[in-house]
Amino acid sequence: MRIQTKTSDQVDQEFVSRVQRGDKSAYDMLVRKYQHRVTQLVNRYVKDPSEAQDVAQEAFIKAYRALVRFRGDSAFYTWLYRIAINTAKNHLVARARRSFNNEVDFQEAEHSVSSLQLCNLDTPEKLLLNDEIIANIQQTIDELPENMREVIILRELEGLSYEAIAKTLDCPVGTVRSRIFRAREAIDKRLQPLLEG
Repeated sequence: MRIQTKTSDQVDQEFVSRVQRGDKSAYDMLVRKYQHRVTQLVNRYVKDPSEAQDVAQEAFIKAYRALVRFRGDSAFYTWLYRIAINTAKNHLVARARRSFNNEVDFQEAEHSVSSLQLCNLDTPEKLLLNDEIIANIQQTIDELPENMREVIILRELEGLSYEAIAKTLDCPVGTVRSRIFRAREAIDKRLQPLLEG
């Protein structure tokens, strides 16, 4: 007789049902399971690690409050992912509004740039090139239109399938493929001069 093992989604659904029946400890299990992934995801939008932690925590709180309305039409993580992305975007919008009125300390910025340049002087050429490639990839991703940035993060950094991305973003798989292709093309174009040099 073969023993059936539950999928990760089935286990999540059981925890969700327990939370919906009032078992708060079941939500702790979901948080423990996904806190690292959600924090990494938020970190793609919110660069400051301590801010990213706060935003991830806020996303979990929002998810907990909304869990009574979760019907299981999609996987729990897909649902949680959407909440985390929206929370990160909202955080960035709020931060941009706040910083609009704050003055930049140019002296401090200048000091940061010069200390970075000093750090790089002793680095071997190969490491410098790797750092430059990584920085260019990150900058290209940051500059992509939102719909392309989302799919490339989900595919390359989260490792989701095309189908899971389509479900998460509520769009056809063909659209996902097209956006990923265009995002990769933009990254390749940016890296070409570096790799040829």
